[in-house]
Amino acid sequence: MSSVPVAPRPAAAEPGSPDSRFALLLEPPPARTGWRVVPARVAAMCAVELQKLRHDRAEIYTRAVQPALWLLIFGQTFSRIHAIPTGGVPYLDFLAPGIIAQSAMFIAIFYGIMIIWERDSGVLTKLMVTPTPRTALVAGKAFAAGVKAVIQAAVVIVIAVALGVGMTWNPLRLLGVVVVVVLASAFFSCLSMSIAGIVLTRDRLMGIGQAITMPLFFASNALYPVALMPGWLQAISRANPLSYQVDALRGLLIGTPAHLGLDFAVLVLAAFVGIVAAGSLLGRLAR
Repeated sequence: MSSVPVAPRPAAAEPGSPDSRFALLLEPPPARTGWRVVPARVAAMCAVELQKLRHDRAEIYTRAVQPALWLLIFGQTFSRIHAIPTGGVPYLDFLAPGIIAQSAMFIAIFYGIMIIWERDSGVLTKLMVTPTPRTALVAGKAFAAGVKAVIQAAVVIVIAVALGVGMTWNPLRLLGVVVVVVLASAFFSCLSMSIAGIVLTRDRLMGIGQAITMPLFFASNALYPVALMPGWLQAISRANPLSYQVDALRGLLIGTPAHLGLDFAVLVLAAFVGIVAAGSLLGRLAR
């Protein structure tokens, strides 16, 4: 009895063979975990925020009303009465970087409301079960707030230039302005998210946010030099990251003497501490 010939086993596909093109369909690549997902998550969050702005441009214009009023009313009035000594710098020029910092802070300080909304709608729970580190989620949202703040800062700069404020157009200095605004906005948005992780409700967060925004603004060098403050307020101003943001913006935009090295170091440290703190409190929101 003759034996039936056995069909030869197909040889494994060579790396360059056509079958290798379907390897990813049969065996998916290993998922990225840990810190390897941080850049992608940050970029994704920023892209989401830009999409929101593209569909709702009115937010940019409405948020520009308050900075415009500060420059038009407060700045023009105090420029005429010469009540605040600014070292030979026109007061409107002195004020403009402070208003840029203020408008960026006002955008970021209420960012925790968005994360509470995501908790209530179930989005945050879905994000928390992914392998993305919590600090990566927080960093993505923080730098997304920085993107929105940069757009707002550009609008305020245009308004200031239209009012006659002399600003530099050096590309390197403008790049420094972008970095300063992003770092400061990252800190203030993380401060807001940290408060959200403590109070857990939107109403409480809005009350605390409104209670701390104006003290942070007036306890900085945005409206007047630190030398004019009483001693106790000077101490608070030195601990206020907004003061370092304003100092850096003045040095970069209008060329006044500034401590740029110290300003950048403080803002980087503040953003890092804010991301770590908000990331550690993110779990309380998802419970």
